Amino acid sequence: MAQPRLTDFFARRRPGPRAAPPRAKPAWRTPSPAKPAPPTPARTPGGSRKRARPPAEPTRDHPAPPARRRLRLPADTVSSPSALAAPGSPEEATLSAGQVPCLAAQEDKASSKVTLSELKSCLQRARELGARAQELKASAQRKDAGEPRVLEDQGQPAGPCGQKAPAYQRFHALAQPGPPGLVLPYKYQVLAEMFRSMDTIVGMLYNRSETATFAKVKQGVQDMMRKRFEERNVGQIRTVYPASYRFRQERDVPTFKDGVKRSDYQLTIEPLLDQEAGSTAPQLTASHLLRRRQVFGQNLVERVREHHRAFLASLNPPMVVPEDQLTRWHPHFNVDEVPDIEPAELPQPPTTEKLATAQEVLARARSLMSPRMEKALSDLALRTAKSGSPGSPGPAPPATPPAAPPAALKGVSQDLLERVRRKQAQKQLAQMTRQPEQERRLQRLERLPELARVLRGIFVSERKPALTMEVACARMAGSYRAALSPGEMEKHVQLLSELLPDWLSLHRVRADTYVKLDKAADLAGVLARLAHLARAEAAL
Repeated sequence: MAQPRLTDFFARRRPGPRAAPPRAKPAWRTPSPAKPAPPTPARTPGGSRKRARPPAEPTRDHPAPPARRRLRLPADTVSSPSALAAPGSPEEATLSAGQVPCLAAQEDKASSKVTLSELKSCLQRARELGARAQELKASAQRKDAGEPRVLEDQGQPAGPCGQKAPAYQRFHALAQPGPPGLVLPYKYQVLAEMFRSMDTIVGMLYNRSETATFAKVKQGVQDMMRKRFEERNVGQIRTVYPASYRFRQERDVPTFKDGVKRSDYQLTIEPLLDQEAGSTAPQLTASHLLRRRQVFGQNLVERVREHHRAFLASLNPPMVVPEDQLTRWHPHFNVDEVPDIEPAELPQPPTTEKLATAQEVLARARSLMSPRMEKALSDLALRTAKSGSPGSPGPAPPATPPAAPPAALKGVSQDLLERVRRKQAQKQLAQMTRQPEQERRLQRLERLPELARVLRGIFVSERKPALTMEVACARMAGSYRAALSPGEMEKHVQLLSELLPDWLSLHRVRADTYVKLDKAADLAGVLARLAHLARAEAAL
């Protein structure tokens, strides 16, 4: 007897729905309004308590939905023969078998017309793009040919592809913090930083008795600065500070590199130091590095001074400023347009004698020639030199006439223009020879009118005849538009009491200093006096 299975038990206990036979796919037909579609009886599975939902009867307001949704085509394809009859409609049945080839031919013809028009438009667009590319290429060639020359005429360095230097290099002097002074150009400051890095690397190698080669120094400087360091920069350093290093071409220098042979010549760098009598080999200490760096910076400033003197001599009228009194550059002197430093010549490795030109070959074979052939060659050389020599120099060109005044100054007296130029030159000379203390005093004088207004408002709001210096300076620092420390504000108050003792006075009482202000005085008159004093001191 076979053992009954658990599934058989549940099948007998709760009969489930019988497996329905596979249904054939019904044909989709559009229902006719005359003959409505018979309702499909709902299948009720065995054991289900749900009642069948009665079918919804179509009404006039809500007609029965079609058995198949019609495909809505775009407007351009509606006129095609395939859209003449919708699938499943009665008109589709009226198409005879003889009309099908005709419709197919019309459809192919329309598609060929569309394809031809698209090809024509694409071809026209390609021609326009080709002409535009040719124009851009020609304009780029003209720009590459003309822009570097313009940049060289203006004195600006022409970068790669005829581009200007970046703005942070061209206007580096204007973006320096602090009061204006003898600021170096950007390229000079980069060279000073290169010298500092190079001196550090060379000093490390020299102190441990290791030969400093250019390859080692180049790698170290580039790691420190993240900038390219080449022999040209070494030549510029030698031009600015000739007594800094001794350069030689040596070989048999251990490099521990596969790309450099021991027998190859290498550029070696040795620092020049002052050796005292009876002492051992000097070391390149931190004090030496600092002193050499200061000397290099002073040499760079001296080079900029030379260009500044040439600029002052080219002004109208020319200006002469003593070098010991110069504290800043001329306002119209563009520091960042100073020409670059010409690199000095470095020792080159000795080259073996190679005959590269015909002249060298003739010089070598001169000893092998007969005297007659040598004479003929010398005569030919003399005749060639006479025919190629330039003729007599022509007359000297006339001197250039003086520059005419601009159209805006036409009709103005020449004496008046000269007086204005002289006065402007004196003002610029005083500005260039002004000391840093005078510059700070002038800055305080410019702030005094606004600070006087703020201080009077503080006394009016406090309703006190006197305030301590700490309280007054703290209130002024909080009310002023710029950020100034209480110590700097105290200097302004002292200067204000020095210039206007009848309006503001300071009284020392024990350990405190009190500020007393005349609130009954006219504020407009006080501000006018301060402005007059500032203009008078700035004109000195």
